[in-house]
Amino acid sequence: MTSDAPAWTDGWWSGAARRASPNFNPRPAETPAKIVVLHHISLPAGQFEGSAVSDFFENRLDVARYPMLSELADIHVSAHFFLRRTGEVLQFVSCNDRAWHAGISAWRGRSGCNDFSIGIEIEGDAVTAFVDPQYFALDALLGAIKQNYAIKAVATHSEIAPGRKIDPGPTFDWSRLGVRWHA
Repeated sequence: MTSDAPAWTDGWWSGAARRASPNFNPRPAETPAKIVVLHHISLPAGQFEGSAVSDFFENRLDVARYPMLSELADIHVSAHFFLRRTGEVLQFVSCNDRAWHAGISAWRGRSGCNDFSIGIEIEGDAVTAFVDPQYFALDALLGAIKQNYAIKAVATHSEIAPGRKIDPGPTFDWSRLGVRWHA
């Protein structure tokens, strides 16, 4: 990125590789993003390489290649961002739009978190520790989001969907982040 390149264009961050998920829609009128929601994902479970997560977010998941994922074939989800274990950041949905990442959720008494959140999926699970490049990339991304959006907190999927979700899970180390605004 050159020094004169814009950090954001229409909700797309220049620090991320742009992908195109069809799984989004406009945010409700007068409903800006207020929180960032952190998730973890690996497809198939425990595997951290390959294109399955991107394919899933782009409705291209090949269940013939991944038969254990056949239950996901007709599920349409997305996140704004996906952080690979290498530190690569992919963006699937403009932050100005509503990605479909939170499901049934509530934060501080307000339901429907997709309406007012930015979703970040981190390649991982609740068993394997996240790695340095992910923390560095997440710090940069959270800093950029904080500069561009009126974010009040970073929450976890487990906090907005308690009893239903556990991510990012016990292997996520909050002390590794330089940006301090956990809910």
